[in-house]
Amino acid sequence: MQSFFKTLQERITNYIKRNKIKSAIAVVLLVAYYFCLPLTLFSDPYATVIESAEGELLGARIAKDGQWRFPAQDSVPYKFRQCIVYFEDQHFYSHPGFNPVAIVKAMKQNHDAGRVVRGGSTLTQQVIRLSREHKKRSYFEKLVEMVLATRLEFRHSKNNILGLYAAHAPYGGNVVGLEMASWRYFGVQPQQLSWAETATLAVLPNAPSLIYPGKNQIKLRDKRNRLLKKLFDEKVIDRTTYELSLQETLPQKPFNLPQVAPHLLQNISKTKEGQRIKTTVKNALQMRVNQIAARYYQEYKQTEVHNLAIMVVDVQTHNIVAYVGNSPTDAAHQKDVDIIPAPRSTGSILKPFLFASMLDAGEILPNTLVADVPTQIAGYSPKNYELTYDGAVPAQRALSRSLNIPAVLMLKDFGVYRFYEQLQHFKLRDIKQHPNHYGLSLILGGAESNLWDLCRTYASLTSTLNYFTSHEAKYRTNEFAELNWNHDVTRDFGKEVYNKPQLGAGSIWLTYNAMKEVNRPEGDEAWRFYDSSLEIAWKTGTSFGSRDAWSIGTSSRYVVGVWVGNASGEGRPSLTGVGSAAPVLFDVFNLLPRQKWFATPYNDLEEADICKLSGHIAGEHCPGEKQWIPLNGSKTQTCPYHKVVHLDASGMHRVNSSCESVDNMVTKTWFVLPPVMEWYYKGGHMDYLPLPPFRADCEGTAGAYMDFIYPKEDGKIYLTKDFNGKVQPFILKAAHTSANARLFWYLGDKYLGETQTFHEMQVTAQTGKYIITITDEAGNEIRRRVEILAP
Repeated sequence: MQSFFKTLQERITNYIKRNKIKSAIAVVLLVAYYFCLPLTLFSDPYATVIESAEGELLGARIAKDGQWRFPAQDSVPYKFRQCIVYFEDQHFYSHPGFNPVAIVKAMKQNHDAGRVVRGGSTLTQQVIRLSREHKKRSYFEKLVEMVLATRLEFRHSKNNILGLYAAHAPYGGNVVGLEMASWRYFGVQPQQLSWAETATLAVLPNAPSLIYPGKNQIKLRDKRNRLLKKLFDEKVIDRTTYELSLQETLPQKPFNLPQVAPHLLQNISKTKEGQRIKTTVKNALQMRVNQIAARYYQEYKQTEVHNLAIMVVDVQTHNIVAYVGNSPTDAAHQKDVDIIPAPRSTGSILKPFLFASMLDAGEILPNTLVADVPTQIAGYSPKNYELTYDGAVPAQRALSRSLNIPAVLMLKDFGVYRFYEQLQHFKLRDIKQHPNHYGLSLILGGAESNLWDLCRTYASLTSTLNYFTSHEAKYRTNEFAELNWNHDVTRDFGKEVYNKPQLGAGSIWLTYNAMKEVNRPEGDEAWRFYDSSLEIAWKTGTSFGSRDAWSIGTSSRYVVGVWVGNASGEGRPSLTGVGSAAPVLFDVFNLLPRQKWFATPYNDLEEADICKLSGHIAGEHCPGEKQWIPLNGSKTQTCPYHKVVHLDASGMHRVNSSCESVDNMVTKTWFVLPPVMEWYYKGGHMDYLPLPPFRADCEGTAGAYMDFIYPKEDGKIYLTKDFNGKVQPFILKAAHTSANARLFWYLGDKYLGETQTFHEMQVTAQTGKYIITITDEAGNEIRRRVEILAP
């Protein structure tokens, strides 16, 4: 065999030496033939097509040139291969790109008829003609097509050539290609077409004008039936299939394309225009979530709330499995706006991040008492939604009830700059102003974020916790990876490490436990939607002016995020996170498989004795109980509220050595809150016992048993005017540990009067700086500097 090739090579070499000119011409012709076919046969723009994770069509956007032309698929359905080959080119699998016999027959038939009645082109030639659609028809062009067709046969397999034909064949109007024609005329994927439907589409490119409903129906049926007869004669289909196919009707009214996830399509089109993208969206789930969105839209529009958005994320992969960018509203209410990436006021939705950050830093414990009293900080006066005060509330209870004042005081302690940096680590991209721009309002909706970033953050926290508990107390460096909608992309979560990238698993678990314990507000009928058997950690939020309602929840497998409101930013009194967004959240979670509660991350927790009443590390005088706290939790303050007091034998009065023998004193541990906290706390805690007063004969009992509620130190008081322009008085408030104490009020040197039981003093004063003084009957005194400013 080697000698044969050696002899052949020698003969070729000798021939080239003897015939140099001919050889050169042959080489030129060979090179020209090789390069005659463009590398890209079709340069037409394609529609942007998105499919579900199962391969079902979710939606498509028309190509730039106004044609509905889908990108070519990897394979052509069997039925269409059979139909198109038997109709157009029965010798397709055996010819080299052109069929000489068919060409001769066509020329004779055209000559006899005196006009063109038959083309004689193979399917390969038709692909070339479609790619050169602007070329004028001529015999020379026919010859060029034949040459290019042979070259195409060398480059592509027969199945690939069929794929090119199926993707670019004309089907009437602006419909191009088998796939789009299948959706337009039959409303299904090409693989789902019957033999009769496939035969109809096989004959159409030969005469696309026949497709128009109500016209040429007889001609189209005859062509279809002739092809079906040929398929039957060739034993491609059996008699039953043939006879049933003849009975099928022709397409009439065109079908609309599926638009199951139009806003996701809009999102993907920005970077993947003209491509076919298989997404991570689960088709059945997307359809059900669409139904939920439509139902709530119909309900909420009655109160002039017109927009909502829903997103569902698979925590394990960070894949988006459902994406509803807006409600099925109308153009007047911005139905085409994708709400999911739009920045909106966060309301209270950031509070869990602050709670978790402070736990992780060892600055609070889950039940640490946080003040909930009237507060003014540098002119900023936050208010709770219900305009009530608890005096003191456990931190996790403040989170589950979404109390504003405790959140502001916690942020003040943690620091706006530190919390801002934490949010940057979470990649909340719309929080991009300087921290001073937000101030303490950052925790109450003073910043904007979007549903995408918030869902990603919750998904990242959940996957951090899950990975820690299932992988020997390890973390991953890229746990806060971006969300993914591309089925062909796998997110890289980084390498395993023992150091936490953001927050520790223990802090996340404790935060989720607090979020699980959300309680039903009294009289809130919206909670008829709440299913107590559904174990999720969730949080709601309502922005200022009732413009945005949020609800985001997570199970160990899924994160669901919901936003409800008006895309225009108009607020509505009925719009709240609890009443508007939470019902949608729970309905979506009820579509998902139930999950077990998060595993406890014991390696990132420790047991400690915690004061039952204050939530601090228990001191020697505290009633303690064992609780799980973060590893840094042991750095927090020991309980400051339990004190040792000395009472007389009756237990009704405190005493000291000036009025009672040490042997007769009764020593007790007493839970004592600061005066202002106590004033509000005891109203909701009937078991709270204020300190008994000192017995009248005791000396040296002066002390700070009262405090200002309003104003705060160095506070500014702004005078107001009524409708007649008259300056109105302002109200000073104070609290005293003794329920019957009499307080005496002074503004500078001016005596204002006295109060008893309810300590509020109405004051009329000129602008300027003053010192307010309050004294009680025992001679205790407190002072406060204030500045009164003009209206």
